[in-house]
Amino acid sequence: MKIREVIDSILAYHPHLPDYRGCDGFKCGNPDAECTGIVTALVPTVDVIRKTAALGANLLIVHEPTFYTSMDGAGWFEDFPNSVYEEKQALLDKYGIVIWRDHDHMHAHQPDGIFTGVLKYLGWDKNVTVEGSDGGFSHFLVEIPETTVGELCAYVMEKVGMNGVRYIGDPQAKVSRLAFVGHLFPSPFVKRRSDGSVLEYSVQIIKLLEERVDVILPGEIIEWTVVSYIRDAVELGKAKAMLNIGHFNWEELGMKYAREWISDLVENSLPVTYVPTGDMYRFALPER
Repeated sequence: MKIREVIDSILAYHPHLPDYRGCDGFKCGNPDAECTGIVTALVPTVDVIRKTAALGANLLIVHEPTFYTSMDGAGWFEDFPNSVYEEKQALLDKYGIVIWRDHDHMHAHQPDGIFTGVLKYLGWDKNVTVEGSDGGFSHFLVEIPETTVGELCAYVMEKVGMNGVRYIGDPQAKVSRLAFVGHLFPSPFVKRRSDGSVLEYSVQIIKLLEERVDVILPGEIIEWTVVSYIRDAVELGKAKAMLNIGHFNWEELGMKYAREWISDLVENSLPVTYVPTGDMYRFALPER
């Protein structure tokens, strides 16, 4: 089976996006080469590329950018040299690896193709409800057996494979209701009310915390809206918390799930392997 045929089967599996001009697509390599094996990974890091080559695979299916820009073009197009790009591209050329990005199509699935896997491998898929927001991101609301904030941090860290967790909250506080929420940026997911006033996404998350959940796991954060609300809530003795695990860790397990459905699509005729990207952060702790 040629690489292009594998990708055609994936696109047929996904919802059709008419006149699509987004970030999904081939980033390097020859799509007409015979496929020797498939790797799924969240991010095509240098380490992931080396592991893909060691597995004898030449198709790397990823969810996040390859070459360090938001538009994620198939190369480097700025007017200054990028030695890291050049060495990474040389490595891909050496091993004959094709990278294909599957981002927008995967999120277009109902249910979402990434968070289906995240919730499954966290063991929370049987206790989740999906709820839309006026901000454009569907919240994934999860009921879990009562635990402490500290125990929840340890659980997520172990399941995702993290080096540590940044969090706000009392580690002994009891919690049982959490939500995956969207990126807490100043501008994304902003809408306007009929009177023209801004309907700020972060303020909607404050309402969610006031009425329905104890803990949020956001994709990205700024610190002056709902994050500051949670800090004050904790200082007032309320059982509220945020796990700031980072965007990549937030979605990592979605590509573990991708290995399953891609194996089904190719009818197990090719080896499909999930390669964890790994936590990009190290944590320097103060000496005691």
